[in-house]
Amino acid sequence: MTTARTTLVIGATGTTGSRTAAQLTAAGHRVKAASRQATLVAGAEPVPFDWHDPTTHAAALDGVDRVYLIPPPGDSDPAAIMLPFLHQARTVGVRRAVLLSSSAIPEGGPAVGTVHQALPDLFEQWAVLRPSWFMQNFTGTHAHARSIRDEGIIWTATETGRVGFVDAEDIAAVAVRALTDEQAPNTDLVLTGPEALSHDDIAASISEVTDRPVVHRRLSYKQMRDRLTTQVSVEFAAMLADMDRAIAGGAEDRTTDAVHRLTGRPPRTFRALLDGEMRCSS
Repeated sequence: MTTARTTLVIGATGTTGSRTAAQLTAAGHRVKAASRQATLVAGAEPVPFDWHDPTTHAAALDGVDRVYLIPPPGDSDPAAIMLPFLHQARTVGVRRAVLLSSSAIPEGGPAVGTVHQALPDLFEQWAVLRPSWFMQNFTGTHAHARSIRDEGIIWTATETGRVGFVDAEDIAAVAVRALTDEQAPNTDLVLTGPEALSHDDIAASISEVTDRPVVHRRLSYKQMRDRLTTQVSVEFAAMLADMDRAIAGGAEDRTTDAVHRLTGRPPRTFRALLDGEMRCSS
């Protein structure tokens, strides 16, 4: 008799966590949906969880054998909190861990890169998802989406640099495969959309689809860092501004076949995402 598998989805109300939980439950998998408010996710068991409150960790891990890890938001040193939790998870029987990282952060790099480096020594079954920047940054509650709605402006220090923006639904689809396939990937996966676009391209597409002018305003590294410090910590603002500077230098000008290879279907285009958003809002 095979024991039913249960997946703990941390950050189950977030951009990729909510989609991962929804796709898992839709496929019939057992899910514990962890968030600070223990918000109800259809088909999942809600469980309170706060990275900064270790008293919530044991109950969240109870009965779980795999976990989807979303780092604490805005934390420039997530390893200090995450690594003790991961040791606890292994001790209580978690066999597989899938970590959400970033295409901009390599194994052993800053922030979650330290957790990435530690994961293979903690779990025999694992994967690190390293998506490019989310398409939903321009349509949801992200600072870019807010400035688009409020000002008709996208502010970055990326200059003309291009990014393989990826749909959060595609990230979640890869997460589901990494969590549930018979064999775990046991590698890191750089996830992108099907094309690399500049922020000028993004602004032009939004303008065309919404029939409302949107422009990309280019800031210096220092201007971007200072702008971000009004929203996040100084350390995290500097790291984000550094990522923009790396984009300007071509670091994210790439696409990969990982989404297609893992899910069996091509990744969604940004134009398709915008068209879908417009249909939903009409």
